[in-house]
Amino acid sequence: MSTELSLIQEDDILYEQEILKQPGELGPWLRYLEFTADAPISKRIFVFERACDLFKRSYKLWKMYLDIRVDYVARSHAWILSQQGLNEFSREQLKSEIEKVDRLYVKALVLLNKMPRLWQDYLEYLLRWKPHSITHIRHTFDNALRALPLSQHHRIWPLYINFANRHAHISSATAKNIWLRYILFFPDETENCIEQLIDLEYYEQASQLLTKLLNNPNYVSVKGKSRHQLWEELADILVVPHDNWKPDSFYVERVIKSGIKRYPDQKGKLCVQLATYWINNGNFEKARDVFEQGLEDVKTVRDFSQIFDSYCEFEESLIAKLMDEEEQGDLDRLMESFEQLMDRRPFMINSVLLEQNPNNVVEWEKRAGLWGSSMDQVVQTYEKAIETIVPKKASGKLYQLWTNYAKLYEKAGDLSTARIIFDKATKVPYKSVNELCDLWIEWAEMELRSENLDGAIKIMETATKGPKNSKVDYFDESLSPQERLHKSMKLWSFYVDLVESIGTLEEVKPIYDRIFELKIGTTLTIVNYANLLEENNYFEEAFKVYERGIEMFSYPISFEIWNIYLQKAIKRKLGIERLRDLFEQALEDCPSKLCKPLYLLYGKLEEERGLVSNAIKIYERATKAVDNKDKLETYRYYIARVAENFGLPGTRPIFQTAIDNLNDHDANIIGQEFIKIEEKLGEIDRVRVLYGFLSQFNDPRTNEEFWSKWDQFEVMHGSEDTYKEMLRIKRSVIAQFNTDANYLAAKVSDNNSMSRLDKQTASPIGFVASETLQPSKSEAIDTNDVENPDAIDIEIED
Repeated sequence: MSTELSLIQEDDILYEQEILKQPGELGPWLRYLEFTADAPISKRIFVFERACDLFKRSYKLWKMYLDIRVDYVARSHAWILSQQGLNEFSREQLKSEIEKVDRLYVKALVLLNKMPRLWQDYLEYLLRWKPHSITHIRHTFDNALRALPLSQHHRIWPLYINFANRHAHISSATAKNIWLRYILFFPDETENCIEQLIDLEYYEQASQLLTKLLNNPNYVSVKGKSRHQLWEELADILVVPHDNWKPDSFYVERVIKSGIKRYPDQKGKLCVQLATYWINNGNFEKARDVFEQGLEDVKTVRDFSQIFDSYCEFEESLIAKLMDEEEQGDLDRLMESFEQLMDRRPFMINSVLLEQNPNNVVEWEKRAGLWGSSMDQVVQTYEKAIETIVPKKASGKLYQLWTNYAKLYEKAGDLSTARIIFDKATKVPYKSVNELCDLWIEWAEMELRSENLDGAIKIMETATKGPKNSKVDYFDESLSPQERLHKSMKLWSFYVDLVESIGTLEEVKPIYDRIFELKIGTTLTIVNYANLLEENNYFEEAFKVYERGIEMFSYPISFEIWNIYLQKAIKRKLGIERLRDLFEQALEDCPSKLCKPLYLLYGKLEEERGLVSNAIKIYERATKAVDNKDKLETYRYYIARVAENFGLPGTRPIFQTAIDNLNDHDANIIGQEFIKIEEKLGEIDRVRVLYGFLSQFNDPRTNEEFWSKWDQFEVMHGSEDTYKEMLRIKRSVIAQFNTDANYLAAKVSDNNSMSRLDKQTASPIGFVASETLQPSKSEAIDTNDVENPDAIDIEIED
């Protein structure tokens, strides 16, 4: 008592008296506590103890008191650590203080057990300062949850769950129980609970919770997992063997099979999991049954591969085990079973593909091929394929299936059965006329292989039968292929080739005539028919065929017919007037892009058999009629023919016309060729005028060759005045091109050459006509003092 009284000092008397005057009031105590805020901890504890004993239900007093006691524990611990470790006395003091605070919390919560903040503080205190008191902490959590209403449990459970998850000394059973209690109040945390149970190896409880979630059709994963992912988790738990739990096999099988029904796209994986479960449990026969059933039921190649590969691995592992144990009898049986499994693989995967698409012709063909030389099985396969496939939905060439079916009997020497099959096949409503056409051709080829030539022709006669004046549109999809078959050019081409190879001309003619009647012939058909007649010396009839073809087709298709017809007519040496009529007829509607070779051929004809003057007129017509891209070459040919027949001087007017009519680029080319002609003729003045005219097309900075030639020409044939004139024109052309925006792209790097050329023109000392004087090719002229000249006229007097 004397020790406690010693804590009351003279400054405290005023507050002590106020407390005595107002014994039931909290205010004087709060002022007293505020006054002692900076006092030693012992004095503060002395005042708080008295106040809390008096006001046992004051949350404010207890909160303040407990906070300073907890803070004192923390500061004491920090101070002791700063003293380079804990001695025994300090450790005991700290432990004693921790226990005192623990008892204070218990005391406070006797009457303040509805205060969640105090429970939180107490639990946090225990977790930090008494972490090894597992039972005490757990009981405290339980007491807090019992004391507080449900609406405030959310303030305690996070601490409790943290304690269950992270506490190193808590048992797995305790953690499990905490989590299972937790999800009773917070069912949204079930997925987290499942994860914790799996980590704690409580697989049975985890599987039960997963099953409960999956049985709830309205459940939506808080973690964003799909129902399929939850199924996978459950399957993994059930299938993987566990030391502490063995699930009921009936339950496992029921769950996996239910998953297969719900998720057919995962059938392969789930089937393998179920088989793995039986393997892990040593029930190998049950595992085989699962694998076999899975291979029979799968719908996709992916699922098949998963199951088959796992099946093979299983059998291989058993074989390897028996080889180690040297069990010869069982080993032979397993080896035989494994070989049979591998032999069945192509059939099983083929069945899967046909299950996916029963109209897959290619897979039916493969299946027939898998049976090898087993005639009965192959026939059964073809019959089943024909029965199963819907022709309009067939993928692949259905006619090829029928053909191979017939060839099966052909190879066996049973042609009558093969013919029956082909006959049935011709009545099938194929997707296209082309398939039906190919089938008839295959039938005819079979007859040819058996040397039944008449039979082959008869088959083609039957195939090509149609209405006399057929109006059927080959491309009318509303009609069946059988109704449109008689207009298949592919079929008629085979028929014609067949009769040509084994029949007479008189037998072939009606076939070609029928093709023309049906208006299905092509240019190749016309050419072939005409060639056939020509080979048999029916030249006039061949020409009539060409004319029929020209009537059938307009330009540009008829161009090839005209080209061949005219050459054949020339070769046959028809009368010149008749040939002229043919050429005029051919050129009448001929497009400009195609007429060039016809004009040249026409001109050549006139040169060889007619009048040269007519040929020249034809060439002149050609220069006006052909396409722009062909004009230059046409003019060149025209000039060459005139030069050969009338000499070089006769080409001058043609050159001038060409320069007038061609575009700038081609005019420049033909003009420079004109220069060469005039040089040969020694017309120096005319050459100079041409150079002057063509200069407007040649920028000195990009077409140096042109100016170099003119330069050499003036050196060889000119005078000082003509050379100056050439340089003046050069400067004016540079000025002209300088105003063109395109000059920027063609700009050359030598900017100093202009000044050198100016000096040369200013002082042309040493110029001697017809002697060597070689100005630089890269000469350019400063254009500041140059006037633009008038356009250069190409008028050259004869």
